[in-house]
Amino acid sequence: MNLARHIALIDELCFRPFPAEHGPSDVGFSGPGHHVAVLETGDRPDLDPAGWAVTVDQFEKDRDAVYELLASRWGDTDPYNLRTVQLRTEREDIPELWGRLSHHAGVAWLWEVRGTGRWVAVALADRDPSGPVQLLAVVTETAPP
Repeated sequence: MNLARHIALIDELCFRPFPAEHGPSDVGFSGPGHHVAVLETGDRPDLDPAGWAVTVDQFEKDRDAVYELLASRWGDTDPYNLRTVQLRTEREDIPELWGRLSHHAGVAWLWEVRGTGRWVAVALADRDPSGPVQLLAVVTETAPP
């Protein structure tokens, strides 16, 4: 993991213009009002539970390292429960980005970045054991629901 590169990318995304259309970007994908950067992607462990657990454990450590640096800058924050957001999508109109993130990650760490009008979230996409584990950074102008 290249922690300095991850933090620099998050900083850059806090000021990068949002595109008018949804689509892939040089770091993941973007759309009106958001950027999602894939900071790291783990190999799919071919459904081997032991390999999956090792991969998730390493990515949790990497996520925590990113959290520590951002928390030293923007303050400590409690985990934001995306599972609750996913349940709410069944009966509420949840912004698309947050609904999508809730299907891939169970929790996120969130900060409102003063002076930018943007929110930053760091999450571990690990809810699909048939897909890769991904460490994600989200920068959006849409407040979490």
